[in-house]
Amino acid sequence: MARAVGADPMMTDAASHAATNTTLDLPACLPWLERTWAESFPELSRPVTPVRPPEPRLLALGEEVARDVDLDPAYLGSAEGVRFLTGESFHEGRPPVAQLYAGHQWGVFKPVLGDGRAALLGERRDSHGRLRDVHLKGIGPTPLSRVDGYAVVGPMLREFLMGEAMHALGVPTTRMLAVVATGRPRELDGSLLPGAVLARTASGHVRFGSFEYVRAQEDLALLRRLADHVITRHYPQAAEARHPYRALLEGVVGAVAALTAHWMRIGFVHGVLSTDNVLVGAETVDYGPCAFLDAYEPGAYFSSIDRFGRYAYDRQPSIMQWNLERLGEALSPLLADETTAGEAVAAEIVAGFDAQYQRRWAEAFRTKLGLHTGVSAADAAPLAHDALTLLAEHKVDFTGFWRNLATAAEGDERAVRDRFLGPLPELDAWLVQWRALAPDAATMRAVNPHYIARNHIVEGALQAANAGDLAPFEQLVKLLRNPYTERPGSEYLRFARPAPSGTPPHRTFCGT
Repeated sequence: MARAVGADPMMTDAASHAATNTTLDLPACLPWLERTWAESFPELSRPVTPVRPPEPRLLALGEEVARDVDLDPAYLGSAEGVRFLTGESFHEGRPPVAQLYAGHQWGVFKPVLGDGRAALLGERRDSHGRLRDVHLKGIGPTPLSRVDGYAVVGPMLREFLMGEAMHALGVPTTRMLAVVATGRPRELDGSLLPGAVLARTASGHVRFGSFEYVRAQEDLALLRRLADHVITRHYPQAAEARHPYRALLEGVVGAVAALTAHWMRIGFVHGVLSTDNVLVGAETVDYGPCAFLDAYEPGAYFSSIDRFGRYAYDRQPSIMQWNLERLGEALSPLLADETTAGEAVAAEIVAGFDAQYQRRWAEAFRTKLGLHTGVSAADAAPLAHDALTLLAEHKVDFTGFWRNLATAAEGDERAVRDRFLGPLPELDAWLVQWRALAPDAATMRAVNPHYIARNHIVEGALQAANAGDLAPFEQLVKLLRNPYTERPGSEYLRFARPAPSGTPPHRTFCGT
């Protein structure tokens, strides 16, 4: 009998069938998942039985992601595969688990948080042999639920779309495997909306808040085990260092500095950078209230619950350093023999974030300016800052400006100038200074996207999906998977433009 891609190669068909959840009479081709996290950290795991959806239906499938973790897209699109993607089908004795963690939310420490509507199915090996989590969101109540545990179609499709967009833009991110409609409506803010489950993959789901939780338990052995797990999974070079746990924190600081610079170079606002929403593996996770800048506004924030702009665009670097300080405090018992000394070591390591972030930012914007490596990043940074000052003063579209600069590098400045109202001596002087450095247009087109997930376009696609029309969503996902290539034809013009004048300020919601 032929075996479906993704089935456990070590089990016969009969043995595989016997090992499945027999109450559901599961098929022999049910994918086999490793349980590294669940078996290593039962203290931080809570078994979950996802609620069986009445009418599951596949809405979106990331075929590239599926193949990378050796899951057959054809199987995932089948009735059996869809049941797997909702967490309903799992091998007996190997249930999904909700992960337990703490976190600083809006600056306030919450000692017990965790997956309240999500669960880790297990892990798969990707094409490079690395473990990838297979994780579900919107599965119903878990032992850590604070609400009902369900999700709806719009926010889950939004996560799928944003994950694909960010990956194509070269930003480290969780990847979206699928969105499945459940056939179970959910009431949200007075409206009855179609329910959904999101399946995603990640290099791991250990959060800064995972370490905060363990530190609060004062369990040094568990803290050490968790740190060792993260070293093995994400920062193996730290194991060879003289002080592995210091090297671990240094690795996280460097990776987070790089990730934050990525967000800033593309005008991305995460929206809810609490420590329970930041992964130690430095992949972007949880795309609830995120958005992209249209007009450049350094202090822009979009979340409906961020009343004071704590997670605004220009505050992202400082809030990520603040988050790293909390991680450093949690790790401090491992950094020195005495607690106070460990805290001092942690503070010194985290203090290096700003310099690393500034270097990454300068390198990213040097490339956005099309400047060759003969121009140092430090020399390019003032030029980039001057450009951003002009954009802020004149409310110029962030993405469009950087894309138009490529044409200006070839000698045609009209598109750039048209973004400003009337003659502008400051712009004239800036363009002269910039062009004197011989910017390369091809370099600029390779790093400055023509298409981003424009907020008004995304909302329109999600509204259509809620009404049962997936065509706008599918068109947008296809476009955002190749954001640097301009499409010919007037039908694509709207995707590269900011929201029309008079559009109300964009507001995002976490979708819970």
